[in-house]
This record gives sequence, C-alpha cells and structure tokens, in this order.
Amino acid sequence: MEWLRCRRVLLTLRRRSLLCRTQSLPLNRELFVEIRPERFLKTKPWKLRKEELKKEITIEDPKQSAAAAGLRYVSDDSPGITRKSRGAGFRYYDAEDKPLTNTAELKRIRALAIPPAWKEVWICPRPNGHLQATGLDSKGRKQYRYHANWRKVRDAAKYEHVMSFARALPKIRARVDNDLQLPGLCREKVIATIVKLLELSLIRIGNDEYARENQSFGLTTMRNRHVEIAGSTLMFEFRGKSGKQHKIAVSDRRLAKIVRKCQELPGQRLFEYQDSDGKPAIICSDDVNDYLQAISGEPFSAKDFRTWAGTVLAAIALNQMEEVDSKAAAKRNVVTAVAAVSRMLGNTAAICRKCYIHPAVIMKYMNGSLARALRVKADSEISEHLHDLKPEEAAVLALLREELDRRAD
Repeated sequence: MEWLRCRRVLLTLRRRSLLCRTQSLPLNRELFVEIRPERFLKTKPWKLRKEELKKEITIEDPKQSAAAAGLRYVSDDSPGITRKSRGAGFRYYDAEDKPLTNTAELKRIRALAIPPAWKEVWICPRPNGHLQATGLDSKGRKQYRYHANWRKVRDAAKYEHVMSFARALPKIRARVDNDLQLPGLCREKVIATIVKLLELSLIRIGNDEYARENQSFGLTTMRNRHVEIAGSTLMFEFRGKSGKQHKIAVSDRRLAKIVRKCQELPGQRLFEYQDSDGKPAIICSDDVNDYLQAISGEPFSAKDFRTWAGTVLAAIALNQMEEVDSKAAAKRNVVTAVAAVSRMLGNTAAICRKCYIHPAVIMKYMNGSLARALRVKADSEISEHLHDLKPEEAAVLALLREELDRRAD
C-alpha cells in the first residue's frame, strides 16, 4: 500500500482509490471527494498500440517553433517600437524615435492589449515576429506577448510532450525498479530512489540555489533532518518553495530501507551515493534529469511527473463530480477539482491550473465530453508484447491523443 498525506489534503492510494479533502466553494464547508478510477475504467491494465509508442515530433527549440508557425524568430534586444505616455493614453515611436502614424500598424499594436502599467515596453516592428511585445509589470517582472500562431505551435508541442512522457512511463518505471535492486548505495540506485519518491510523493526536485538562499528544499537538497523513518513509512517534513511548510508521508518498505542507509553516510545531505572509492558524493537535480533522459531517450525532467500527476488527478476528480445542468455549476466543479489537486501538489490553484493540469482535461469537462473520452474501450489498445500503463493513465492519454488529432484536422 502506498499513501500520501499532502498539505491539508489527505490523498490515499489504496486499490487505485484516492481520497482528497478540499473546500466546497459554493457551500463554504469541507467536502470529501472520493476519486475511484475503477468506476469508469476496466480494472485490467491497458496496453498501448505499437504505433502509439513511436516518438512524436516535439518542437523544443524556439527557433524551430517560429519556423513551424511561419514566423520570424526575433529578440527584444533588437531595435523595436517603444511607447510613451501622452495624456490619458500612449504614443508609439519607431526605432528611429519617429511617431508611428500607420493605421494598420497602430491597430496591430492595440490588438496586443499591452497593459497600461507595463514599463520599458518593447514592441516588435514586424507583424510576423514570434515575439510581439515585452515589458515590466508593476512588480518589475518581465512579461511577454507572443504571436497567436506561435502559441498554437507551442501548445501542440506541449500536448505531444505530455503524451510522450505518458508513453515512456512504463519504461522509466521498469528501469527504476531494476536500479533499486542494485547492491550498496551506487549512484544509479540513489537516483532511482529519488525518481520513485518523485512519483509517489509529488515533492519538487529541489534546487541548490533555493536551498542556499531561501532555505527551501526539494528531494535532491533535503537534509537528514527532513525525514523520519518508522518501519516502512518515511515522513518528510520540510520548508518548500515560497516558504511553505510540508509534511508528507510515503509508505514503502524498500525505499525506507534505502533512505535509512543514506542517512547513515557522513554529512547532512540526505541523498548521497558512494563513489568508486567508497566516499559520499551528492546528487543534484541535473543528475536526476540526466538519468531520466538517458533511460527514456526523451528530453524529460523531474517536473513532468508533477505535470502528469496533476493532469490525471484532475481528470479523475472532474469525472466523478455530480452531473450538472449549467455552465456555472460546471465552473464551480472545476474550481473545486483544481483546488484539490493544487493542495496535493503544494501550489496555488492558479499555478496548478496554468502549469500542471493539461487544458484539454478542463476543456472536455466544460463541453461535456470528458466522461465519454475516459470510457474509451481498451480493446483497440491491447498488444501483448508492449508495456502496461495504469488504467486511469491510459484513459487520460487517449483523451489527449483525441484532442491532438482534433486540432490537426
């Protein structure tokens, strides 16, 4: 049995059953939502068609994305259009500091809807530039406005990246399980332990700079004091990103045994391995990401585990909401589901929805097609010589594939 208790949310994995506690916004009281994938899926693990495992064309390079969108790759380091306050509005100037008077050009700029509060605004002089405008918001953070065609290409790339990660999961899991059986505390075994914990706990990978400057920790930067082990249970208690305190439990006898041995090594760092000379050596986030890329052959990172988990959990939660007869009620259900998942991930609801839940899941729930998409029969997916995916994962993958095909039409 594996279970996770995460931030004010109780998430229990038992027979693929998830129990989460969140706030019912319309009633302003606690609501327990029981999420059971087996209610709408066959309990038999699904398998993917052979062609589904083929590598998708994923555009990672921004210059390639611009070319694919039929746009010109540009930079705000190059001369561009600027704006200056004039009365209650703004006036725009070209690279030679001459006022713009071209009606079509001014219409394009206004269509970008650049917020009045932005400072140091740069506007691309080319209507076909992939980047159309940049500026600093009221908090001094740099913001961007991209061409609509660029966003379409990048969104398609995100669809394919998430799908590629889902298809690679069985391969990643198999290699991790093998490396966990290696003797001693070699590098591969300790990294595999971190990867397994990434999936079970949804804890962030960690960053040495954050640990040093902010005293905020993730898996690779944790100290021995951040985990207590009792039998087969590991209880992580630490300060995470943005200063949030986390208390997360994972029950796994094999992992508990390995982590206990890691604690016995000299030094305060939790996850270290023994090099060829038997000396302890640290593991950083780059080591984990390199490991994931090496065993999968794809440009995956630790964050993909959280993104995939957020997407799957959101799909399950929304699918099990009570039927509604209005768009307003559906929106309230989305808010409730996103809030639950955000607590599991330790993010704000806004960040969770933007970065960790695939937009196709929410879109299909809002248009009433989510339930049908998640009930896709497994028969056409079965192939005896291919690796398994969990039923709920296969259902979400089928949903994303359907949406990608729809967009391609």
